[in-house]
Amino acid sequence: MKKEIIIAGFGGQGVLSMGKILAYSGLMEDKEVTWMPAYGPEQRGGTANVTVIVSDERISSPILSKYDIAIVLNQPSLEKFEPKLKPGGILIYDGFGIINPPTRQDIEVYRIDAMDKAAEMKNAKIFNMIVLGGLLKVCPVVGDGGVEKALYKTLPERHHALIPLNMEAIKAGREIIKKQ
Repeated sequence: MKKEIIIAGFGGQGVLSMGKILAYSGLMEDKEVTWMPAYGPEQRGGTANVTVIVSDERISSPILSKYDIAIVLNQPSLEKFEPKLKPGGILIYDGFGIINPPTRQDIEVYRIDAMDKAAEMKNAKIFNMIVLGGLLKVCPVVGDGGVEKALYKTLPERHHALIPLNMEAIKAGREIIKKQ
């Protein structure tokens, strides 16, 4: 199993931390991983993306031009990365940030209304974990045990009390993702 994933959106949406948690989850499960962030100097409000590769075998290069999975959280990211998905790939998008939905017919498209669910759960900071939960339902590249260990590893100790909420957000994401 080898999955080449791009996660893209605006700075402040938790794109980089979602990728980091995904990568650490793979490490916790003894998988080979790469995590390669890219963002503008603006951080909040600017564009941000991260490439994550999770594999059972050695990874030859972290540089990718085509992806198995694209998670796009805004319109510019959809326009940039939809054409870079491999045929048969998976595209996951948040309905809140997309005006013109994906159009390709040779990929699987999933919508997740994570922004709405985060508002319903009264915590905007769990938005990215809801999206991660959607990904893990569609393509379970890592398990919940690895994700929980990764959260303990990546979050500062002062935020460890929020890990149960993050795990609840992942569960919520699994429940609300819908194939288009």
